[in-house]
Amino acid sequence: MQYFTPDYLNFFKELAGNNHKEWFDLNRTRYHKSVKEPFKAFVDALIIEASKIDDEVSIQSKDAIFRINRDVRFSKDKTPYKLKNSAIISKHGKKDKNYPGLYFELGPEKIGIYGGLFMPTTQELDKIRTAILDNTEAFNTLVTDTTFVNHFGDIRGKKNIRIDAKYREKAEKQPLLYNKQWYYFAEEDPNLIETDQLMPLLLDHFKAMQSVNNFFKDILNN
Repeated sequence: MQYFTPDYLNFFKELAGNNHKEWFDLNRTRYHKSVKEPFKAFVDALIIEASKIDDEVSIQSKDAIFRINRDVRFSKDKTPYKLKNSAIISKHGKKDKNYPGLYFELGPEKIGIYGGLFMPTTQELDKIRTAILDNTEAFNTLVTDTTFVNHFGDIRGKKNIRIDAKYREKAEKQPLLYNKQWYYFAEEDPNLIETDQLMPLLLDHFKAMQSVNNFFKDILNN
């Protein structure tokens, strides 16, 4: 099913050159018709399909969709609106952005599809590293799986320069122990947003990340 018309992307393209409240207010009806309402309908449908892949998912679209308004309090860029829509589908939705699920962005520059851990706490970092240390062979199998690699390539994330001595020897063979983030992503053609291929695309990537997502979820839940 196709959820978006060409005006979805056109709205954001025009917003890029008119990113102020006056223009947005003049185009608010258009925003609701071409952007907000179709995106909500899409996320509603995606949640239903995603719950068939991950039975933890039982949220509603209001729990998943991020606001279009930017948080400009600590930013040099004071433009008020984002140039994309985004949502996170997981057990907790946007209430816990660190819990592994399917985070995605739909904008004129790309379709962004993300999974993994973005902001683990200090306590969680130690639990994750210990789990990787204790289950290195199983973890290596997951992150080198052909389906995972074909969809996402490598696990990314910022790294610590130094880690606890108990991890260092194993980190020579598994450098992901140095990570303080473990995330993976894919970028796809934004023109697919206007097609019936969008839903299958996101679900295909969600399936491909499940094994690695589950590894991290098991750690956080124990």
